Amino acid sequence: MLKVKDLLFGWPGSATIRFPDFQVNAGQSMLLLGGSGSGKTTLLHIIGGLLRPASGTVFVQGAEVHKIPGSEIDSWRGKHMGFIFQKHYLLPSLTVKQNLQTPGWLSGTAVDSDEISQMLDNLGLSEKSESFPDQLSYGQQQRLAIGRALINKPDLILADEPTSALDDKNCMRVIDLLKNLCSRNGTGLLVATHDHRLKQAISDFIEL
Repeated sequence: MLKVKDLLFGWPGSATIRFPDFQVNAGQSMLLLGGSGSGKTTLLHIIGGLLRPASGTVFVQGAEVHKIPGSEIDSWRGKHMGFIFQKHYLLPSLTVKQNLQTPGWLSGTAVDSDEISQMLDNLGLSEKSESFPDQLSYGQQQRLAIGRALINKPDLILADEPTSALDDKNCMRVIDLLKNLCSRNGTGLLVATHDHRLKQAISDFIEL
């Protein structure tokens, strides 16, 4: 589902990073481990088509990401990928329900009301559907960010340090929710983190 091969990347004036070859299958969860500056976020951005490598290839569902025309990449990314970050980037002027609808609006993929309701139920946010993000706890905001990334049923979720600000109990709750929802939908999950607690929930990992 995701295949990374022979990737090299270098910022101007800095050393070139060589990334390991790996693949993530449908429904599989994998950790991308490494300390600060090891290239975890850079690799996620390359996989997501936000950065172009010096050489090498990234395939998602058979499509070579960096050969997709610029005029099509945003729409393609919206249909096939979901992103989760440590900072949630929720839209403060939209309700919980409207934040879940945003990926469909942006990608032109309609999400029906039953799917929205089911996702709210899975996230434990049904009673908060008309609330705004600033009316949610940090954990509720994190769950909403997960739901927003998954609502279009993408092929791949890229998560960048999604649990580093959470205590042990909420860390396990969030990663279990994310892993289970991805497995249920057949979505590949790649989590970039320096949080070794996640090895308790996800055994497959790559270390940079």
